Order: sequence, then C-alpha cells, then structure tokens
Amino acid sequence: MTMAEHMPTHLILLAAGEGTRMQSDLPKVLHEVAGAPLFQHALQSAASLDGRRVIVVGHGAEEVTRAAKLVDPDILIAEQTEQLGTAHAVVQTASALDGAGGDTAILFGDTPFIKPDTLEKMSAMRGQDADIVFLGFEARDPGRYGRLITDGDTLLRIVEFKDATEEERAITLCNSGVILADTETLLRLSAAVGNDNAAGEYYLTDIVQLAATEGLVTKVVTCPEAETLGINTRSDLAEAERVFQESARAKALDNGITLQAADTVYFSFDTEVGRDATIEPYVVFGPGVTVESGARIRAFSHLEGAHVGSDAVVGPYARLRPGAELSNATRVGNFVEIKNARIGDGTKVNHLSYVGDATIGERTNIGAGVITCNYDGVFKHQTEIGNDVFIGSNTMLVAPVSVGDEAMTATGGVITKDVPPGDLALARAPQVNKTGLARKLFQRLRAAKAAKKGG
Repeated sequence: MTMAEHMPTHLILLAAGEGTRMQSDLPKVLHEVAGAPLFQHALQSAASLDGRRVIVVGHGAEEVTRAAKLVDPDILIAEQTEQLGTAHAVVQTASALDGAGGDTAILFGDTPFIKPDTLEKMSAMRGQDADIVFLGFEARDPGRYGRLITDGDTLLRIVEFKDATEEERAITLCNSGVILADTETLLRLSAAVGNDNAAGEYYLTDIVQLAATEGLVTKVVTCPEAETLGINTRSDLAEAERVFQESARAKALDNGITLQAADTVYFSFDTEVGRDATIEPYVVFGPGVTVESGARIRAFSHLEGAHVGSDAVVGPYARLRPGAELSNATRVGNFVEIKNARIGDGTKVNHLSYVGDATIGERTNIGAGVITCNYDGVFKHQTEIGNDVFIGSNTMLVAPVSVGDEAMTATGGVITKDVPPGDLALARAPQVNKTGLARKLFQRLRAAKAAKKGG
C-alpha cells in the first residue's frame, strides 16, 4: 500500500460509565494503576493508531474531560448524557468522526491492558477479508461473559449468558468488547441497533447480526485473558495493580536491571531504568522518573518526576520530588529531599538535608542538616551553589542567595548574602561561656524537682 493509499485508524474510547461497584465519588476511569488513570493505559495501548482519538464521557464528564485533555490535548470529546448502552455511546461520536474515513477501533477506559500487538493482529485480519473484527479470549471461568459463536475465525453471533443454551454456556470463547471496523460501517450499524431487550439499552454486540443481514464478514481475533481484565471493583483495581507490577518487574529484569527484592519494588506506568542499574528493596517510583545505566537506588527511597544520572547513588530513605535532576556520579543519601533542583556531577548531599529550587555545581559537598530556605510564604526563590563548594553542616541558605566556586560556609551559619568565589562565610553569633552558670542552673532545677516530689 502506498502512502497515498494509506487510510488512518481512529480510536473511540468508551469512558462514560459510573462504576457504582467501585463505591467511589471518583469516575471509574480516573482510578489509577501504576500512577496513571485507567483510561490513560487504554490510550497508551492505542498509541500506534494514527487517526482521530475520541473519548466518550458521561458520568463525571467535566473531570474525565479535564484529565483526558491533560494526557492528550488534541483528544476529541463526545458526551453521552444518558448511559443507554455501548452502541448508543458510539453513535455520540458521529460528529467527531464525520468524514474521517479509514477504520476505527473501540477500546474501553476501564480495560487497561490491551496490547498494541493485539490491535495489530486485528488490523491484519481487517486488511484481509473482514469488514468487522471482534476481540475474543478463552476464559478460565466464562461466568456471565457473552459467548462468541464462531465457524473457524468467522463470528456468527454473540450470545449473552442469560440468553444462552446449556450447550452455548459451555463455550469458553468470550467477548472482550474490543472492535475494529470500517468507520462508516461501524457508525451506520451502531445507529441501526435497537433496544428491544430487558434493559432497554442499545448493545454494540447487535451489530454482528446487522452485519450478517448485509452480507458483511465479521471475524474474531483472540488474545490472552489477562489483556481483557476489566476494572469494576476495588478488588479488580488491586488485581490490575498486581498484574502491572509483575509485568514491569519481569521486563526490568529482562532488560538487565538488578532488583534485589523484586516483589517490593513498585514502578510507575512510565518509569525508565537503564541497564546495569540496581534497585534495592522497597523503592517506589512515581510518574516521570528516568534512571540512567549504572545508578543505584537504595532501599526505602521514593522518586517522582526525577532524573538520576549514570553511576549516581540515591538513598537509602531518600525522596526525589518533581524537578530533581541528578547528574552523573552524584550521591544523595539518607533522609535527603531534593525538589526542583539540579545537582552537578560528583556532588554529594549525603544526609538529612533539604535542597529545593536550587542549582548546585560539580564536586560540591553539602553537609548534614543543610536547608535551602526557598519559600518566603508567598514566593519561591532560587539558591545557586557553584563548583567545588563546601557547605558546612546545619547551614541555612536563605534564598535568593548564591555561593561562588570553591567557597565555604562554616557550620551552623545562616547565609543571607551572596558568598563570592573562594570566600569563607561565617554567619553565626559569637560564643560566650558563662563561668559556673551551668552548675548553678542544674542545682536549682534539681532542688525544684525534689521539692515537687516531696510535696
């Protein structure tokens, strides 16, 4: 097929349901797995599709729309003001897909694990002789899933559990709900679906029979059951998190990453870790973390929105917040918090410090208990620290302030003025020793304590 002949594949993401069994005020598709809302995982599955992307919103429409636009500013919104079934939801996308041509895939915002390879298989089947392609799976426990009645890979009809005979209920090939079809055909058949059923809803599965009356060919592609996991309850959500984490851990190990206690490491949906990195026990990755090759993330550390350079060491018990940029061979130790700060090559922030809204150069040492005092109650201010600097323990750097290359601050200083390169900053009150006063104070306090007990 030449570029001129290429037709796009569009996406309809159904995300209008309330999800009452979640027992939540939050729309179901906004519940998170691995730090991302459910619908975002579905969008990521369809990332290779090159056409228009339409999300159908309903319950919590404003919240879902806002979240969807944050993930994909170009996504089109179709609102289903009444939840009257899946075919009815597809009909709401007609204006968004007007004149779109090509094919359209239908995914569900609460089914996060459909793989891109599966959509490619469906596309390949569509490119052969199928007008419509349904995605099925072999269920270990078919339960109340709709059964796919087939002849080879041709789909004859879909039978809902309540309408199925005993023979049909014994079938284990079940309907996932995922569909790929010619866009015009999909919209036309969806609009033709009736609601003559007990629930009075318009079911997308009815397009199989409508297609057959037109002589159209409907085929089935299958995938592993794990891909079709739908989220309807908190238990389902917990299971989805488990499935994601097991997959992410296995992928990390296969990619040459050492996980010392794999079951205790939690990845985000977008975590990137380079080969020969080591992740110690009980590390949690929030969204937006990149760890380069050879780095070590030590136990009980939490990272979010951060970049860790090659051969850097983080933790144990460290917290990297959004905007933390650690260059190569940096050292960030126990009970250190870094936020919106760039730390240069070879610099050490080894213990009990807070570095926020700062830039620190190369080969600098930040002592224990150092704080960049970046917030005045209204505005955030920057701290600039140069190369080869020594910041003494318990130094308070009151931003905005800068410390030049090869400078030093004495222990316990409160630095409110810029320190020129090469200077030593002393910023503490002179020590005064009061002869014998400690002994007198202790005697007085002990006497008071004894009197209190005697009373």
